[in-house]
Amino acid sequence: MTHKEPRTRLDPRYSDPAATATDWAAAEARLSAAELCWISTVRPDGRPHVTPLPTVWTDGALHFCTGPEERKALNLAGNPHVVLTTGTNTIDTGYDLVVEGAARRVTDEDRLRELAAAWEAKYGGFWHFDVRDEAFHHGAGHAFVFAVAPRTVFGFGKGEPFSQTRWRFE
Repeated sequence: MTHKEPRTRLDPRYSDPAATATDWAAAEARLSAAELCWISTVRPDGRPHVTPLPTVWTDGALHFCTGPEERKALNLAGNPHVVLTTGTNTIDTGYDLVVEGAARRVTDEDRLRELAAAWEAKYGGFWHFDVRDEAFHHGAGHAFVFAVAPRTVFGFGKGEPFSQTRWRFE
């Protein structure tokens, strides 16, 4: 993935007059620190599917893993477009992020080893993965790894001043 600097815009329709746009570096720090994201995919019949999962932000993309037989992997085989969300479940404090993009499978084993090390560094030894056959392996199971380079990200500042920042990537 390449590091791209997005176009940043505060949406005055959904922001306090005193609000300013959030810096992309602050949004990246939040994505990196987030322990859990919710991923939304689309089933073959068009119905949505949403589930929580751990993510790793590195090299300009959110990364997640899933077993090849899991619903989200089956959905991605037909439609790679996803939305990943993270933040707080409060109305007056915190910051929420919505990442829109396409999930692309990571198969390069050197890159997968880097990502496996990042998972273990972030989440601890339970999240140790071995890499072989273009996948993560853990116990008897294996998982495909996906990268989502954002196309558009929305940030929602809650409390005073409330704000909505949009970052758009070319």
